[in-house]
Amino acid sequence: MNAVQVHKLGIEGAYEFTPSVHRDDRGLFSSPYQETAFTEALGRPLFPVKDISHNLSARGVLRGIHYTATPPGRAKYVYCPYGRVQDFLVDLRVGSPTFGRWEATRLGGDDCRALYIPVGVGHAFLSLRDDSMVVYVMSEGYVPENELAVSPLDPELGLPLPAGLRVRQSQRDLDAPTLAEARERGLLPAYEVCREVEAQLWP
Repeated sequence: MNAVQVHKLGIEGAYEFTPSVHRDDRGLFSSPYQETAFTEALGRPLFPVKDISHNLSARGVLRGIHYTATPPGRAKYVYCPYGRVQDFLVDLRVGSPTFGRWEATRLGGDDCRALYIPVGVGHAFLSLRDDSMVVYVMSEGYVPENELAVSPLDPELGLPLPAGLRVRQSQRDLDAPTLAEARERGLLPAYEVCREVEAQLWP
C-alpha cells in the first residue's frame, strides 16, 4: 500500500521519490516522505529538519535557480502537494562529476512526487497552473544573506521552458548571474566542501 518508487537522478546525490497515491470519491491520500524508502536509497534517514516552508505561485511564475552559500549550505526535500510545476535541479558544485548538469521533473498534487536536493545543488521551478504550491523541508533555517541565485534563462544551461508561456520572475532572479559569471565571481560552492557539510547534517 505504501510502496515508493525511487529513481537516482543524473545529478550526483539527487533522488526522486514517487509514493503510492490512494484515491477514492473523497479525494486522495499519499506520503511524499517515507523514511524506509529514503534510508534504503541514501543509507540514512532524512536530515534533522530545521525549517519547513512553502509558496504559492501563479501560472507562469519562474522561481530560481536558488542555492545557499556553502558553508553553511542547505539540503532540501521538495514536493508539490497542489497544482503542477516543472521542477529543475542544477548541479552548481565546482568539481562535481556532474557540474553544470540539470534534471527536469514534473511535480504535482496528482502524483505527490518528491525530490531530495543535496547541498550545493540549485533548485528552480516553473508553475504550470495557478496556485501551485511547493513545500520545502530543509536542513537549515533561512538566512537572507546566504541565499544566492543563478539565472534560469542562462542560454548555456538551456533549461527547457515550455513555449508560449509568459514567464514572470522576481527582480532578484532577473538580476541573477549566469553560471559562468557566478563561477568567475567565486559565488559557486566547492563540491568537496558541499559533501563535507552534508555529511555533518546527521548527528
